[in-house]
Amino acid sequence: MSVYRVAYRYANSLFGLLLEKAKDNEALLDETASYVNLVYNTLEASKELRTILKNPVVKQSDKKAILHSIFENKTPKLIIDFIDFVLEKNRQDILKEIMREFLSLYDEKKGILRTRVTTAVEIPEDLKKELKDNLEKVTRKNVIPSYSIDEKILGGFQAQYGDTIIDASVKSQLERLRKKLSEDISLSNN
Repeated sequence: MSVYRVAYRYANSLFGLLLEKAKDNEALLDETASYVNLVYNTLEASKELRTILKNPVVKQSDKKAILHSIFENKTPKLIIDFIDFVLEKNRQDILKEIMREFLSLYDEKKGILRTRVTTAVEIPEDLKKELKDNLEKVTRKNVIPSYSIDEKILGGFQAQYGDTIIDASVKSQLERLRKKLSEDISLSNN
């Protein structure tokens, strides 16, 4: 079974438990998601921590102590208990993926769509807002964009969410034009 399927199962279990516990309490759901985000961001930022969790030589009790020292005073008991459960099942090597899957489930429930928008240069806030508004119209979701710069796209933008890529970059337009011209030239030579 793939890592992501296993991570999804664990995340879905935590999410289901939380939905049952939260019932109509959206604040509890939001608060727990922020704690899960803290765990995810910590794991994402610390390669050393991820290496320790994946290392079979490090004792489970030591891994548990390390995770408790990091998160015990920063997250509620539910999160600590879940981390302990993941450790008991010897799945600490995919803890980051489990947290990411939980956040995906949360986003889906809340109608949130996280997008990566790449531009050739920094774009002004009014253009960011216009782009966000247009993405929200297309997707009918609350879009939360993260921006990055890649000079190789020359101009325009690329937006990625889930498995979808909207490529409105100058680079891709030039590539399409080059391909079209090549086809036209080869047709005219025949």
